[in-house]
Amino acid sequence: MQLKGAEILLECLLEQGVDTIFGYPGGRVLPIYDALYKYRDKLNHYLVSHEQGAAHAADGYARSTGKVGVCLATSGPGATNLVTGIATAYMDSSPMVAITGNVPVPMLGKDSFQEVDITGITMPVTKHNYIVKNVDDLAETIRSAFHIARSGRPGPVLVDIPSDVAMAISEFSSKRPIPAQYENARITPQKLNEAAELIHQAKKPLIFAGGGVVLSGASEELQEFAANINAPVCVSAMGISSFPTASDAYVGMLGMHGTAVANTLVSECDFLIAIGTRFSDRVVNNVSRFATGAKILHIDIDAAEIDKNILTAYSLVGDVKRVLSLLNPLLQKQDNPEWQTRIADLKTQYPQPKCTSQDLTGQYVIQRLSEIANPDAIFVTEVGQHQMWACQNLQLNRPRQFVTSGGLGTMGFGLGAAIGSAVAHPGTTVINIAGDGCFRMNHIELATAMEYDLPVIVVVLNNHVLGMVRQWQKLFFGKRYSSTNLHDKVTDFVKLAEAYGAAAFNVTTPDQVDETIKKAIALKKPVVINCEISGDESVFPMVPLGAGIGQFITKEAE
Repeated sequence: MQLKGAEILLECLLEQGVDTIFGYPGGRVLPIYDALYKYRDKLNHYLVSHEQGAAHAADGYARSTGKVGVCLATSGPGATNLVTGIATAYMDSSPMVAITGNVPVPMLGKDSFQEVDITGITMPVTKHNYIVKNVDDLAETIRSAFHIARSGRPGPVLVDIPSDVAMAISEFSSKRPIPAQYENARITPQKLNEAAELIHQAKKPLIFAGGGVVLSGASEELQEFAANINAPVCVSAMGISSFPTASDAYVGMLGMHGTAVANTLVSECDFLIAIGTRFSDRVVNNVSRFATGAKILHIDIDAAEIDKNILTAYSLVGDVKRVLSLLNPLLQKQDNPEWQTRIADLKTQYPQPKCTSQDLTGQYVIQRLSEIANPDAIFVTEVGQHQMWACQNLQLNRPRQFVTSGGLGTMGFGLGAAIGSAVAHPGTTVINIAGDGCFRMNHIELATAMEYDLPVIVVVLNNHVLGMVRQWQKLFFGKRYSSTNLHDKVTDFVKLAEAYGAAAFNVTTPDQVDETIKKAIALKKPVVINCEISGDESVFPMVPLGAGIGQFITKEAE
C-alpha cells in the first residue's frame, strides 16, 4: 500500500510492538505528529516538558521492562536536547530508539534554520545511527534500528528523518520483526568445561554481578550459580536487583561506596567470577590494587570488554543467561568452610547499618521507604549521595526494580525515568529518590506526571547543598565549599509542587516519615515529599581515589 513516510514510520513502530512514545513536537516533525493524530488509538504519545525528559522517560521505560524505549524530537535544539539522555542510555546499555526530524534533504549542510548534524553529534554515544534521505529506505531503516537496539549488548540507536522524507510517498508492506540476536558462537563445550574446572579449584570464590545479568534476564540462573558454588555475591550499581538483597549470599555493592564486606572480600578472594560487568573505574578504583590475589573469570556478551580495564585469567563471551544455563549443570556443589567462616565474621564486623528514628537522615528515609513500600515497588534515583544511600539500603527482590544512571551519572535522570517506569507499569508504586540539586534540574516534568495522572512519588532528600561534590570538598579540598552550598534564596519545594497541582509534604522530624510515606502511596497521584536533612551527612564507606578497593574509610577523621 502507498503511505507517507510518517505513516510508514508509525506502521513500523507498531510492527515492532511499540505502543508508547515520549516526545515533544516541532516544525520538522509536524508530518510525524500529524500522522500520530491519525494513529492516536494505536500509539500512546506522552508529551513531556523538555526533550531531555523524553529521552529519560524512554530509557526508564526500557530499563523497567526490557523493551525498546522510543522518544521523538524535532531538529536542531530539539534533537540536541535528547543527547544527554541518549548518552545516559548508551553508557548503561539501555535499548532505545530516538527519532528526530531534520530539514529537507536539499537543505542539509546549508546551515538551515534549526539544522544540526545530529548523526555526527550522536555517533560516539549510539550503537548506530542513520539519516534517511530516501523514503524507500525508511521502513528497513526503522526495522534495523530496533534490531540493533535490542540485539547483543543493547543500546540506543538514532534515526534522523528529514521532513520531506516524512512527507514523501512510498510502497509499504508489513513484516515480522527480526528476532534479537546474541553472540553465543564462542561458547564451546571445551571452554565451558575449562571454566567449570577453574571454578572447582577455587577455595575462596566471589561472584561479581553487573547490569548484564539484569539485561539478559539471568537472575534465576545467577541464583542457581551462586548456590552451586556456595559463593557470596556482590554487585555493581547497575547490577543491583540482579540478586535478592535478602539472600544470605548477598554482600552488597562493590566499589568506591561499596559495602565494607564486599570490598574486603574482593581483596581476599582467590577466584573472582565477574558476570555482565565492565569493571568501571568506580568499581576498581586502583587497577594495580584490585583483586590482586585472585584469578578472574569474566563472562560478558561484549568481547570488547574482556581485558579492557582488568586483565583476566579466563573469559566466556556470550549472553549471560545462555552462558550460565550451560555452565550450571557442569558445576559440583562446593563447600569451602573456612571461606564461609570468614564471610560470616566480616558480616558480624561490618553489619548493615540500621538507622534509628533519632535523627532525620537520608539513610533513615530510604530504609523506611524500602520497608513501607509494596515489595514490587520500582525505585528510581537521581545521581549523588542519595543514589549511593539507595544502593546501600534498598531491599529488592526482583530484577528491574531499581533504575539509576550508572555510567554517565546524569543529574536530572530520575523524574523522567520514573515517568517512563510508571507508564510501563500501571498501578505500580514508583518512587524517585532525589537530591535537591537534581530536583532543581527536572521538576518541570511534574507537569507531565500531572497531565497523565501518573502516581510518581518524588522523595527529595533536601540538604541545601550539592551533597556528593561537597563531600569531596570536605574530605579532599580543605572544606573549601566552592559553589556547592544552595542556601541562598532556597526554593520552597512544597509550594513548587503544589503549583504544578501535585500533592506535597514537608518532613522535618523522623516521626513524620512513616505516616507521610503511607499517605503518599495511598494518594496514587504525583507527590513530592521534601525531607530536610543535614548538609553534613556523608556517604560511607568510601574508597579515596587512588587507594586499593579494600582501603576504605568508614567515617570522617576526628
